[in-house]
Amino acid sequence: MLDMELLRKSPEKVKESVRRRGRTEDIIDKVLEKDKKWREKLQRMEDLRHKRNKMTEKISELKQEGKDAKKEINEMKSVKEELEGLEESVDELKDERDDLLKNIPNILDEEVPEGEGEEDNVEIRRWGEEPEFNFEPKIHTEILEDKGLLDVERGSKVAGSDFYFLKGELVELDLALQRFALDLLKDKGYIIVEPPYLVNTEVYEGISGAVDGTGEESYKVEDKDLWLIPTSEYPIGGMFKEETFLEDELPVKICAVSPCFRREGGGHGKYSRGLYRMHQFNKVEQFVFCKPEESWDYFDELQANAEDLYQKLGLHYRVVKACTGDISDKAAKLYDTECWMADGKFHETGSNSNCLDYQARNLGIKYREGEGKPPKGYVHTLNNTALATSRTMIAIVEQNQQKDGTVKIPEVLRPYMDGKEVIGRN
Repeated sequence: MLDMELLRKSPEKVKESVRRRGRTEDIIDKVLEKDKKWREKLQRMEDLRHKRNKMTEKISELKQEGKDAKKEINEMKSVKEELEGLEESVDELKDERDDLLKNIPNILDEEVPEGEGEEDNVEIRRWGEEPEFNFEPKIHTEILEDKGLLDVERGSKVAGSDFYFLKGELVELDLALQRFALDLLKDKGYIIVEPPYLVNTEVYEGISGAVDGTGEESYKVEDKDLWLIPTSEYPIGGMFKEETFLEDELPVKICAVSPCFRREGGGHGKYSRGLYRMHQFNKVEQFVFCKPEESWDYFDELQANAEDLYQKLGLHYRVVKACTGDISDKAAKLYDTECWMADGKFHETGSNSNCLDYQARNLGIKYREGEGKPPKGYVHTLNNTALATSRTMIAIVEQNQQKDGTVKIPEVLRPYMDGKEVIGRN
């Protein structure tokens, strides 16, 4: 949620950001109209409270002096009645205003390029070289199904489309990637956390920016105020809900590992089936709570950490800056990391977002200089996909495939796989 003071002081700045996202700006005028009515009634309520206090004193004085206070008592009753109605009205107007405010996306950073979709994202850099093969490379489903490491049919039989059984060495590879990412980030000073796999609606909406639980990509638990997490960003972001950090406790840098659950399924072209867009997958996520003036430094740090992982895995990738039509409502700026795959194209394997104070406002996460001092403001939150193991495994399998269908394991993962150098021989 945006700062209401920002809308009051700089409505055109907010409108410009909304226009850049291709949205209508009417919502801003509606919020400001509600806010004006709320402030007017709030002022009237405060004036009446002041009047009530003064009248209480006067009635007390009249009674002490033995004088008639009937007129003042009747007037006091009228004030109390108006106050009761105003208090209810003020609360309702504030709730209505805030509900509208939640529909306004975060303010876009000036560096976010214009565009309508992912095809308009701007490449920043790329690392490594495109693999060269002396044979026609296959996509991961062909390789893994042929080697008995991925069972598509039985996954669908058990849970429906886009659920799969990972088997044997593919399970080992998945676990190896998780351990590798956790160890690297732990060495960089990140706290390792395994979060709950469910969050309540308040946390879900606070992190996603979705209103009334309208998260299209997530699974809602029937008859419960719980959602299966689409990423561990959700429980980690809600971990300090309604808490206030001391300034010297910041930053708080967390590395979380969890399964993730998403209703969205299917991919593009050759990746319409397989590991690219699954309903359930594992992921190692980075998350940072920090002071506002430091958030862009941590944005760069998170991106560097993710690229360090890909480089140590020896994967050919590129980084793109998401355009106005391909950035989430909660993010002010977003980078996607895309790995080269066997169709000759780059596909997204992770993202890096700075959400500024947007999520922290929703969840009431603040900071202050010291004990007993008032809050200075809201923290900034950032999240980054360290490794989504499913998509990273696609890149490993397709970039390191051999003519006989086996796959070379990146050297950094071999200690986590009992020294195994190749999978798919058996």
